Amino acid sequence: MNIQIFGSSKSFDTKKAERWFKERRIRVQSVDVRKYGMSLGELTSVRQAVGLEAMVDPKHPDTVLLQYLASDQAKLDKLFQDPALLRTPIVRNGKQATVGYCPEIWASWS
Repeated sequence: MNIQIFGSSKSFDTKKAERWFKERRIRVQSVDVRKYGMSLGELTSVRQAVGLEAMVDPKHPDTVLLQYLASDQAKLDKLFQDPALLRTPIVRNGKQATVGYCPEIWASWS
């Protein structure tokens, strides 16, 4: 398995996800999405796996502004430019991905 966790070092759900994989001795690659962001290819891959609406953090104040963007591509570009709008953690295993804390799905990956 090639697990990547995109999250924030201050996010409790990201810490829980890292702990879940660590307890099962599964190696992960952690990326601070606020500092480094995600590539456009990674963002597109996650969108295909979970959908665009699931990727948006509903607690972020600028989330309301996304509804005024005309197309999904414009929304994806906005998420690419401002990774703080992403809901964390985003956990990828190849083409599979989850957004949020989803241990029942991760268990099926192994």
